[in-house]
Amino acid sequence: MESKQITDASEQIDLWSRLRFDADRGSIWLDEQRMLLLHSRSLGALRNELIRSLGVDRASALLMRMGYDSGVQDAELARKLVGDATLEDMFLLGARLHSLEGMVKVETVSSELDLDKGIFRGEFRWTDSWEAEVHTETFGVGEICACWSQIGYASGYVSSYLGRRVVFRETMCRSKGDPCCYIIADTAENLADDDPQLRAFLPDDIADEMDKMAEEISQLRSFLRRDPEAGSLIGRSRNFENAFDLLRKAATGPITVLLTGETGVGKEVFARWLHDNGPRSGSPFIAINCGAIPHELIESELFGVDTGAYTGAQRPRPGRFERADGGTLFLDEIGDMPLAAQVKLLRVLQTGEVERLGGDRLRKVDVRLVAATNADLAAAVFEKRFRQDLLYRINVYPIEIPPLRDRVDDIPLFVDALLARLSERHGKVVHGLSDRAMQALQVHDWPGNIRELENILERGVILTPPGGRIDADILFPKAARDDRPHAVVDDEGRVHNADLDDPIDRVLRETDNLTMAQHEARLIREAMRRAENNISEAATLLGITRRQLQYWLKKENSR
Repeated sequence: MESKQITDASEQIDLWSRLRFDADRGSIWLDEQRMLLLHSRSLGALRNELIRSLGVDRASALLMRMGYDSGVQDAELARKLVGDATLEDMFLLGARLHSLEGMVKVETVSSELDLDKGIFRGEFRWTDSWEAEVHTETFGVGEICACWSQIGYASGYVSSYLGRRVVFRETMCRSKGDPCCYIIADTAENLADDDPQLRAFLPDDIADEMDKMAEEISQLRSFLRRDPEAGSLIGRSRNFENAFDLLRKAATGPITVLLTGETGVGKEVFARWLHDNGPRSGSPFIAINCGAIPHELIESELFGVDTGAYTGAQRPRPGRFERADGGTLFLDEIGDMPLAAQVKLLRVLQTGEVERLGGDRLRKVDVRLVAATNADLAAAVFEKRFRQDLLYRINVYPIEIPPLRDRVDDIPLFVDALLARLSERHGKVVHGLSDRAMQALQVHDWPGNIRELENILERGVILTPPGGRIDADILFPKAARDDRPHAVVDDEGRVHNADLDDPIDRVLRETDNLTMAQHEARLIREAMRRAENNISEAATLLGITRRQLQYWLKKENSR
């Protein structure tokens, strides 16, 4: 095989200009990826705890797998950063990302790459390894190489890049008293099947042991509590738990439940859970949207029709009450029901008897009623649009389902569930959202709630390439404008109200008589003000390099 030495064309990518510190939101961004600035000693304390709890072998394998995942994430980021550049550029960018993130300084001793054959070999010298440093501080100089998470990172990055498993291993380490950490890399095909480095990347038996223990604990809790779980309902926020606790308590009895909440919060999903987890689960669940049926047809839909009740009624037809006999009837948007139908509904609820349109015989029905509305029924009573006695009858056990904007902690759960469903629907797999996209979802107002979230994510699945991550500008296009405030993610990674006037726009409108140089000066001063005199951040705002901005400031100050 012909050896290919890689030259560092990736130096053209200014990583520092893509690193943004958002002091207002307490966030650090590298392109679309949210980063963290952590104390190495804190990570070292976690690392030491793993070693003491799991032992060296299991702890090192776990840290390698964690590093491997981090390397795969950075490989995905590198693909975006290099754009149309070569795969060699993407490879070299990994070492620079490794250094930028404060893990270690990487020096390439040699590298041999054959993309067509999927072959890679390399040797690298690492200096200032944080992992070797914290390991030595706690355990002293010993006999083992200790840069486990960094080995995993390099393996994950290059494996993702090459499309096949590449394994890095340490032959020298500062934790052993060596002058530097020396790393060699080779494809997995050239290693023995029982190589310990390969085994480290396999799932540990401890995971199975913990799964079995968790299953036993879950069974014990179920036996002691006997409470139904959320199942098809999604949520972990306190507001969701409060609503779900009320729902769970109502599941085992026949009490009439009124579900309230904004459009799109999932009232029918709550109603179905109530039915599925109650004593009527083996009987029909019948749903009807009172607002979607013309007023003149609502009575026939609810109560049924006998032959000859009206022109065209040539055979009898049971209504929803009869079809739900023994089970649950869900009346969605009950506030839209006409007054005439409300009178008959009240009678059915009081007597448990249904009379079909055009009929003269009463039929007994055993139905549990669950109603839902997004309207203020008390206000509707005051406006004579809803009967007060019917409200008393259905409002026995009200449950308010919180809107999505009050369930921010639940949004990642909804995203996972909805993306799985949408990926199957469109025959395309996407690997979640970028950090900035997730942050945009969590600050959006969500007037359409979960239904709106599903629509937005479906757009993201359609527009995102297979295997990619959905970016913020796909979810909330800057071109989209309507007559209400909504979330837009700007070029600095901040999410804000799109309807607020930008101060730069005002500068341009109010200073038409300024020269180009004066406009430039005002623009730069505004960027420095927004960045609180942070030159790197201001340069990012302006779309120029830090060196260009420093040159301008130096020239300006010398005048």
